[in-house]
Amino acid sequence: MTANRDQVIIVTGGGSGIGRAVALLAAERGARIGILDRDAGASRAAAADALGRGAAAAAGLGCDVTAERQVAEALAVLEADLGSPTGLFAAAGLDIGGFAHELRLDSWQQVIATNLTGTFLSCRAVIRAMLASGHGGSVVCCSSPAAFVGFAAGAASAYSASKGGISALVRSLAVDYARYGIRVNALVPGPTETPLMWANVSEADRPAMLAALQAEVPLGRLADPDEPARAALWLLSPESSYVTGSHLVCDGGVLAKASISV
Repeated sequence: MTANRDQVIIVTGGGSGIGRAVALLAAERGARIGILDRDAGASRAAAADALGRGAAAAAGLGCDVTAERQVAEALAVLEADLGSPTGLFAAAGLDIGGFAHELRLDSWQQVIATNLTGTFLSCRAVIRAMLASGHGGSVVCCSSPAAFVGFAAGAASAYSASKGGISALVRSLAVDYARYGIRVNALVPGPTETPLMWANVSEADRPAMLAALQAEVPLGRLADPDEPARAALWLLSPESSYVTGSHLVCDGGVLAKASISV
């Protein structure tokens, strides 16, 4: 993909992980980059790195995507600094593990609020800006294999429900806004070497968990964040101009594999 200094890409959860990788790869292509993250310092650091990678402009702000006013105000600031958004990668998320019979209601609500409601609020703010500008754009939401299958390890009811909701939201938004030239798709990354990957795993258990993941993933390894990020950038680019309401799976073969091994 060639550099496009007219692209204004907003990334939520852009302070780390796949979100940060998307922001930096888009920067290398000359886009203007707006980064939102609950960790304001991580947001600003990622924006500084984006400028170093060749972004036409970059700004990073602290933002809790569960807070309606914060999302609206942060988007307004980024739009004033960078111009009207042409793309959104909604990646802000968290995972609080637990079997349903043991999961606290506040833990369930926190996951749903961040992953699903936060994605909705981010999409709503950016779609409003795209409609006002009249130039259309591309929205990419971060889903998961958990939207389609249950994890064999279990204890992911809240996370799975939130990602299933994101996938349903993507299909609905794609139909609603296609007439305005706004495409809405989902990225489905598999196990990726990010902080979220290890959110519910103790330091002592990580080597065994890594070995188990490598054995389960058909490609035999975790993804580097740049790998799903490149897939997201394709969805954000004009190269995917006839793709909307779709899920781009970048999971090392996880969803293609049956669990029965005999």
